[in-house]
Amino acid sequence: QVQLVESGGGLVQAGGSLRISCAASGRTFSLYAMGWFRQAPGKEREFVAAISWSGGSTSYGDSVKGRFTISRDNAKNTVYLQMNSLKPEDTAVYYCAVKRSIVVVTTSGEYDFWGQGTQVTVSS
Repeated sequence: QVQLVESGGGLVQAGGSLRISCAASGRTFSLYAMGWFRQAPGKEREFVAAISWSGGSTSYGDSVKGRFTISRDNAKNTVYLQMNSLKPEDTAVYYCAVKRSIVVVTTSGEYDFWGQGTQVTVSS
């Protein structure tokens, strides 16, 4: 089992920045690919970003490319999502997920464990 706890969500104005974190416990964190997904009310869960176990490979959803950056610190068992130039349409609950994999994973159905989510609200 892997436990994931997201933090850092909140309210920010459009154009602002926010960094959210996901702390993992329970297993060897460095052997897991990590991903961020989000879900807005009435919408399907959307892929945001993913990172390989080593941190050497990343992938981003089209709507966040160039604005968001995913990173990880395996010594701290933590993955981060730096969000810049935020837009009202970025408002959603953001979830982190893990899968035992050495490569980037972008499909939500492939992930094994999920966090409880953190709310990000961007005001216009």
